[in-house]
Amino acid sequence: MLEVKELNVGYGQSEVIHSASFNVEKGEILAIMGRNGMGKTTLLKSLMGVLHARSGSVKVDGTDVSGMPPHRRVRSGMAYVPQGRMIFGTLSVLENLVSGAKGKVSRSAFDEIYALFPVLFDMRKRRGGNLSGGQQQQLAIGRALVLEPKLLILDEPTEGIQPNVVHEIGDIILRLNKEEGLTVLLVEQKLPFARRVASEFCILDKGRRVAAGPIGELTDEVVLAHLSV
Repeated sequence: MLEVKELNVGYGQSEVIHSASFNVEKGEILAIMGRNGMGKTTLLKSLMGVLHARSGSVKVDGTDVSGMPPHRRVRSGMAYVPQGRMIFGTLSVLENLVSGAKGKVSRSAFDEIYALFPVLFDMRKRRGGNLSGGQQQQLAIGRALVLEPKLLILDEPTEGIQPNVVHEIGDIILRLNKEEGLTVLLVEQKLPFARRVASEFCILDKGRRVAAGPIGELTDEVVLAHLSV
């Protein structure tokens, strides 16, 4: 589903991502992990075309999207929920959902979002800025799902969210993966969440991949070597 080869990304004279290569197979949930400042968010932004990669390639479902701007990558089947959620605070919940759509959206698409996140239906007329952090994250994910993506990319989906909503979001990711075969790539700091939700993991250190494999291989020894502060 996603094939990344020798990706190099930087800011000015600084190189942040060094020759990153990895695959996400269709139906997998891959957790990108690493200490703070190791290039995780930069990697996701480059995958979406928000940041221009200096070299390397990105393919989605066999299509090379490396030279495409973000909106064309979205059309290829990618959807992105950035860190901090980035919803429109002055727009209603419904207007936020519509803003994520490409063209006309069927009623069934909204019904599915509301079935996944009942709170969004209850608050559909409320401004996004008046929602709690957990509700805003649900709205951000719902806005991405309106696109009916092949690949959902999430940056820190549990950041600043109360534990019960974190659990709900984990349930929804697993449900979408199991029932609809949705492929998911997420950056995650919370180890228990990653171990519960992901099927695969990849650890970055100073922009380089230093460990990867099935989530069962994310042992305490690997955590101590690459994730402990």
